[in-house]
Amino acid sequence: MRLLCVLVFCLLFGISFSQEKHHTSYFDVNYFKGNIALHNNDILHLITGHPEGVIFSWNKKTYGFDEWEQRFNYPDYGVSLAYQNLKNDVLGNNYSVYGHYNFYFLKRNLMFRIGQGLALTTNPYDRETNYRNNAFGSKIMSATYVMLNYKKEHIFDAFGLQAGFSLLHYSNANVKAPNTSINSVTLNLGVTYNLDEEEPEYIVLDSSEIHKKFKDSIKYNIVFRSGVNESDVVGSGQFPFYIVSAYADKRINRKSAFQFGADVFFSNFLKEYIYYRSVSFPEEPTTGNEDYKRIGLIVGHELFVNKMSLVTQLGYYVYYPFDFEGRTYVRIGLKRYFGKKWFGAVSLKAHAAKAEAVEFGLGVRL
Repeated sequence: MRLLCVLVFCLLFGISFSQEKHHTSYFDVNYFKGNIALHNNDILHLITGHPEGVIFSWNKKTYGFDEWEQRFNYPDYGVSLAYQNLKNDVLGNNYSVYGHYNFYFLKRNLMFRIGQGLALTTNPYDRETNYRNNAFGSKIMSATYVMLNYKKEHIFDAFGLQAGFSLLHYSNANVKAPNTSINSVTLNLGVTYNLDEEEPEYIVLDSSEIHKKFKDSIKYNIVFRSGVNESDVVGSGQFPFYIVSAYADKRINRKSAFQFGADVFFSNFLKEYIYYRSVSFPEEPTTGNEDYKRIGLIVGHELFVNKMSLVTQLGYYVYYPFDFEGRTYVRIGLKRYFGKKWFGAVSLKAHAAKAEAVEFGLGVRL
């Protein structure tokens, strides 16, 4: 698990510490309070109060010295630290760290932030001492938060205010059962503090330069993904999985590319789960000899943001010998390019709202 943490930090947060000559930075501190969303009746016993917490963030502003900054309306990027009291002794408290981007709309008065990182929970599931916590099966989890705020800087010297809505999500993506996950829908109020007295002027190029037609040939991608996961049967054990993906992509402009290809899944947890169903439920048609491998066709989209990109894919199993969570699946992930060809990736594979695995991958784009 320590190695996985290092890989996530290298992929998601490395960009936040890159050196640039033309930038300013600021801090913001946000208090939030709200409710745990009832997305699954199995967590009804865990919703006993109104979770609250604090998010502390460092942000670096961009001013258009690189073209990608202008294409995305001069976003900020940075690092966030968060503490959340879930108002339930069974759930405990969560501490999390994120890499994030801020995107701006409505003359930069409306800010949308998305952050991805890792969380540490103080009271995970334990079959003897904390068997009621069916939300967090492991001490370390993936964490995501989004924030939509109305924001005004320099209301009083270097201080400003922001307020709006935040959504915080914690899940270990079935790395270890149980994993029902928790989503908190909250209101937040925050203070900003700018660290620099003077800011550079925003660089504005001719719109034809920013949006000039981009031509690129079809590229072919090969990705190897792996990790560990467990079925929903608590105590059934963690098993490694391996995924080989091949797909073609075509960039239609500097921001976007469409994808089409295939995945081959070697999911060892599914082999164990097939055996479990065959011996535990003799009334079912499962024999235990079903193939645990699956093959899926995928279509997807890739959004390029500097050296990072956001990948969303929809898949359909064309080879599906054992019925598990349905024939369709989705993948949402981040890629970090190293040069023009090689990339690392972290992604979440799920069937609708049911997560199956966190995938760590290495790939090449030819």
